[in-house]
Amino acid sequence: MASELRPIRTKKDYEAALAEVERLWGAKSGTPKGDRLDILATLIESYEAKHYPMDPPDPIEAILFRMEQQGLSRKDLEPMIGARNRVAEVLNRKRGLSIEMIRQLHKRLGISAEVLIRPTGHKEAA
Repeated sequence: MASELRPIRTKKDYEAALAEVERLWGAKSGTPKGDRLDILATLIESYEAKHYPMDPPDPIEAILFRMEQQGLSRKDLEPMIGARNRVAEVLNRKRGLSIEMIRQLHKRLGISAEVLIRPTGHKEAA
């Protein structure tokens, strides 16, 4: 019989939960094994969020990733960002994203506005 489910508090608990998930992987949803897998996944997610937090991606990295995913060129960004030189400035971190650029990128590329409003690390001209 499977052991009682408990919160994951230690690295040892975490590793044991990962091993059990591996054993249960592929269990049908709605079955006792499937339910156990769902609960373990939730416990693991909670432990990882607390112990291994991940920052949201940088806006420029998110744009470049989406361009690669969708096979887009810099020219494809012009309707969202502006003329060719503006696209280059944004992607080269020489210019930040404006609110309108953020709206367009969110609407047309589906990138989270929460990601796009983060600082881009652009360097202001002196």
